[in-house]
Amino acid sequence: MSQFGHASAVYWTGQHNATNLWNPRYTWRCGCPISSRHNNALSFKGSDSLGHRVSNAYTIRTRPMKNVQPLQVVCMDYPRPELESTVNYLEAAYLSSSFRTSPRPDKPLKVVIAGAGLAGLSTAKYLADAGHKPILLEARDVLGGKVAAWKDDDGDWYETGLHIFFGAYPNVQNLFGELGLNDRLQWKEHSMIFAMPNKPGEFSRFDFLDILPAPLNGIWAILKNNEMLTWPEKIKFAIGLLPAMVGGQAYVEAQDGLTVKDWMKKQGVPDRVTTEVFIAMSKALNFINPDELSMQCILIALNRFLQEKHGSKMAFLDGNPPERLCLPIVDHIRSLGGEVRLNSRIQKIELNKDGTVKNFLLKNGNVIEGDVYVFATPVDILKRLLPEDWKEVPYFRKLEKLVGVPVINVHIWFDRKLRNTYDHLLFSRSHLLSVYADMSVTCKEYYDPHRSMLELVFAPAEEWISKSDQEIIDATMKELAKLFPDEISADQSKAKILKYHVAKTPRSVYKTVPDCEPCRPLQRSPVEGFYLAGDYTKQKYLASMEGAVLSGKFCAQAIVQDYELLASRSQKKLAEASLV
Repeated sequence: MSQFGHASAVYWTGQHNATNLWNPRYTWRCGCPISSRHNNALSFKGSDSLGHRVSNAYTIRTRPMKNVQPLQVVCMDYPRPELESTVNYLEAAYLSSSFRTSPRPDKPLKVVIAGAGLAGLSTAKYLADAGHKPILLEARDVLGGKVAAWKDDDGDWYETGLHIFFGAYPNVQNLFGELGLNDRLQWKEHSMIFAMPNKPGEFSRFDFLDILPAPLNGIWAILKNNEMLTWPEKIKFAIGLLPAMVGGQAYVEAQDGLTVKDWMKKQGVPDRVTTEVFIAMSKALNFINPDELSMQCILIALNRFLQEKHGSKMAFLDGNPPERLCLPIVDHIRSLGGEVRLNSRIQKIELNKDGTVKNFLLKNGNVIEGDVYVFATPVDILKRLLPEDWKEVPYFRKLEKLVGVPVINVHIWFDRKLRNTYDHLLFSRSHLLSVYADMSVTCKEYYDPHRSMLELVFAPAEEWISKSDQEIIDATMKELAKLFPDEISADQSKAKILKYHVAKTPRSVYKTVPDCEPCRPLQRSPVEGFYLAGDYTKQKYLASMEGAVLSGKFCAQAIVQDYELLASRSQKKLAEASLV
């Protein structure tokens, strides 16, 4: 990859050979290929700082080429940031290496894992690295869990959610590296971009300068933006954050009992700070509003973003998650002797007389036995299948407070290329929508030079999850008319919908409301031979892809640590069976 990256999506209104678009030797500017030695940032007239605002690109004109109109949308990927030297990345790398370097087991454990989302895949991957034999069972016919996606009859993909990979995801970044997939992440410029509701069609940016270390780059980004917060508001917010900066992790964890709204009020932070910034941030982090979200969640995110230079830098996967991320993990597991089975829905956890797991009974009647059992499903599914004998155990009883939050992901294909967008994640600041992106620009596999496909997170979704797809699309179009006032109208008199998909998840990540932290379980359960994985289990990244992957590593680590106990238990079980 060149110093300044390469073009990832271009709208050409004339004829062009699209196969040249991914050549890393060139960036693209206003219809002319230029050597990537030149800084492309200067090509966007009217854009902010290092900005690449697509809506301004078409205002620049070069000398027209015969029979070819100028480019209207220009965007580029950025080089992978230097993450390997951060403390969190090194810790994650060490944990990964511990599985590969652990003593090979005399008799590998047969570990049955329910759920092929990122938590289950992570558990299976690292157990396989440690020399054990995972059997991963997925209820559906698709990998990924909360990052699942489906292909429609036209060959277009639609996803469970709009997934962003942050620089502050050390275990996810290690996973990509371990599988040789680093080139599948499309890194974007280091910015956070917010729509301006009071100025329809306009955006405000927080740009993080690469020449500054953390936290100075984050402080610079906040101080430089004068459109969303006034100087007095910034000062009061900074004073409010001082206890978190001084108190560190202990202070952050102690704020679990307060909502974002209550914490801001307690710290004397003006309400407008919440309105301008933290409604959008709360919905992006957990799909709920600041009057519900635990402040611990916000402080953890701010800590990662401000303490790591590239922590808030974002990347998009270059295609659909099941094939571009999950399938390589499956291939790795199988290459080491593990198994992954789709369409294997668990109907019942059957127990031995001593209360330990006897087997998993599948809905198709098959019985799956192992030496060890792991549940890596969402917490709501675990609670539904929890054996009666376990329900009064404090470890399991505390799970009742953990409930998945509903979320809706909307995909709309338009009949034209929308101009008022960026090659980036955008915070809508809409009361119905959370974040969105034009995936025909941000993602290679979804690239389309002539038509836009917007992927939008509809949140909070509690009141909408039971409504029809048409009602959700109608409401979405009304919001989009504010974001694209010159290009979209609710009645489709401007851009017209070619098709849409609405992906509903009634119970997604656990709802991070106050006082949830004490209810999150460790991965090792009190039932011998039974373990948990999932973002709701105890780990420091809460409800996120990073949290899911880390929980899987912790689960695998607990099993490896318990090997002697589990192996002897397995031998005892075999001996008892031989006497029957």
